[in-house]
Formats: sequence, C-alpha cells, structure tokens
Amino acid sequence: MKILAIADEESRYLWDFYEPGKLKDIDLIISCGDLNPDYLMFLVTLSNVPVLYVHGNHDEKYETKPPEGCICIEDDIFVYKGVRILGLGGSMRYRPGKHQYTDAQMNRRVRKLWWKLWRKKGFDILVTHAPAYQLNDGMDLPHQGFTAFRRLMEKYKPKYFLHGHVHLNYGRQHKRYDQYEETQVVNAFERCVIEYDETR
Repeated sequence: MKILAIADEESRYLWDFYEPGKLKDIDLIISCGDLNPDYLMFLVTLSNVPVLYVHGNHDEKYETKPPEGCICIEDDIFVYKGVRILGLGGSMRYRPGKHQYTDAQMNRRVRKLWWKLWRKKGFDILVTHAPAYQLNDGMDLPHQGFTAFRRLMEKYKPKYFLHGHVHLNYGRQHKRYDQYEETQVVNAFERCVIEYDETR
C-alpha cells in the first residue's frame, strides 16, 4: 500500500503544479496537521482515496471550515484495508489556544483510548502532529515532543510513526526518517510517500 503523508506546508508540486496521474498510485493520504483545509479537499477530490487527518496547533480554522470529504481520526483508531491507524493531533501547550496539550494532558488522552486499543489489539500506524519526546523534536517548548508517543511505540510496536510540526527547512538537524525500536519514524513535512508492506 502506498501512503502519501503530508504536513505543515502545502506542496506546490501537488497543488500549484498538479497534473492528472500524480496521485494515481497512492492508496491513502494521511495529514499530520497544519494544512489548509482547501488543500485537503483538493487532494480528496482529485485522488479518489481516503484522506485522514489530525489537527496541528495552527488548525483552529477547521472549527469553522473543516476539510469536507476528509476523515478526522483524532482519539480514534481508523482501520483501512486491515491497517489500524491511531490519531493523536496537537502540540505541546505553549500559549492559549486549541489543539495544544501539556504532557500530562496527552498522557490522559492516551489512557482514555485503552478500550479501543484493547479491542483493536493495538495499532499499525501512529499519526500525530508533534514528534515524540527526544526523538527528532526541538529544544524549545513549542516543538518539544510528547513522552506518551514513545510509550505507545514501546508497548504496541507499530510499523510506522508519522508526525509533522518540526519543519525540515528550520535549519536544524531534523531527519525525514528515523527508527525507534521496531518503529520507522517519518517526518511528513510537506510530502513523503511510504510503502506499507501488509505482509510483514
């Protein structure tokens, strides 16, 4: 299964210079947040595949203009073609506003998922906006990651952890790809295609 992961910055390759066929091999699109709802609606219309999303810390506009035709997977496990996808959006709380959480608040969100996690027997892909703590995150509070995400990977061993929030053009040494125990970590900034092997 080919998954297009996107976050933080609209891809000019897809939006400004779109041509028929650019998304023909894509089976699923996952947004890790902070993207224009018009962009997500554009992608769901032209790709004809599901577009899943979580909220970024700058996605207050979704309250009045949600991306129609797309599927919010916040605090839920969405199953697509047998692949279990867990969504936990938002960033570390650094100012008043929606979609921001303290580390303790994110831990409480995860604890409330215990029934869904038990019923689905875990998950295969973790989708967030923020990174995990001390795993490709930033030193400053706004870009610091959550400890809960590390614990989720340690306990459930998903194949992929997709996040955004730390832009690859910040000038820091952020990585597109990383590994944490048995999980491949992918920074979805702008766009990135991953091949999900359902046989493994």
